[in-house]
Amino acid sequence: MPGTHVRLATDEPLLLDCGVALGPVTVAYRTYGALNADRSNAILVCHALTGDQFVAEPHPVTGKPGWWDLLVGPGKVLDTDRYHVVCANVLGGCMGTTGPMDINPETGEPYGLDFPVITISDMVQVQALLLDHLGIDQLFCVIGGSMGGMQVLEWAARFPERVFAAVPIAAAARHSSQNIAFNEVGRQAIMADPDWCQGEYLRHGKVPTRGLAVARMAAHITYLSDSALHRKFGRRLQGRDALSFGFDADFQVESYLRHQGITFVERFDANSYLYITRAMDYFDIAAEHGGALSKAFADTPVRFCLFSFTSDWLFPTVESRAVVKALNAAAANVSFVEVKTDKGHDAFLLDEPEFATTLRGFLDGAGKHRGLGEG
Repeated sequence: MPGTHVRLATDEPLLLDCGVALGPVTVAYRTYGALNADRSNAILVCHALTGDQFVAEPHPVTGKPGWWDLLVGPGKVLDTDRYHVVCANVLGGCMGTTGPMDINPETGEPYGLDFPVITISDMVQVQALLLDHLGIDQLFCVIGGSMGGMQVLEWAARFPERVFAAVPIAAAARHSSQNIAFNEVGRQAIMADPDWCQGEYLRHGKVPTRGLAVARMAAHITYLSDSALHRKFGRRLQGRDALSFGFDADFQVESYLRHQGITFVERFDANSYLYITRAMDYFDIAAEHGGALSKAFADTPVRFCLFSFTSDWLFPTVESRAVVKALNAAAANVSFVEVKTDKGHDAFLLDEPEFATTLRGFLDGAGKHRGLGEG
């Protein structure tokens, strides 16, 4: 049910990368499918920046289908008749897991910017605590796209003994300067909104909807491709036969982006957006290993399958190839597939038959090695 929450780090607080001890931590999560007798069929799905734990069921706020409903469910690629799928809202999120919206026990007010700055590693540590709580020692697979793929790589580097197979999708081992730049544009849009109130908007009964909507609009452009935008919209006008010679949404693409911004603010918190984008900016696995990415995966027992998409310019194929090169240098078991598509970064969320078929094949093969039988 949507109300699945657990309080973790109750006896000993979680030491974050920034040096702050945080605890207790509430984690909101969902599970699909049954855990088998030897607890060997668990798949952890890691969500992207604007995702949440509602992978394969209607969203409680928007009513829309789960964000990976195409792939997760009975008989689907992540077959819930076969696998036990777990997905948790990340630390710093706004769908039930502890984040800047929550009450700071020291002040009795929402944390706001008093919430400690978090990292991808912190998110993964919280997920590991959740798996401890659920009695899952080793995952059959950890999988995710975009920021979810970053979490997958962090899992494989930090907890290789707890991961049998890892599937990073449309991701990278560190955030590029271009991506940091796009995130900064979004953050500045939020902070420029007068209703942001230096991060204390909840105390003032306000919400910086305009700034958050603009942040979403800017980010959403990066999730698509020029070809996809042209195919969907071209230069077609929105609800009119001629230019207005004004600043209303003359073009369909303008109307689409405004709709994306407006609907996003219904389900997401502005401060969470600041914190989570910052966590992505700080992500750099090689930096933690003397600049050598291969050292992060030395002697890894994990089976990897990486996916990239030809039209993804946010996390282009070259980023995935760099990870594959490092894994090869570490003598890891690794497969890599570049899927040809014009759908851009968001292709992993959409109907891409080659992606789905290849992913199913990898999971079936890994499942045989894991002793899970036929899919």
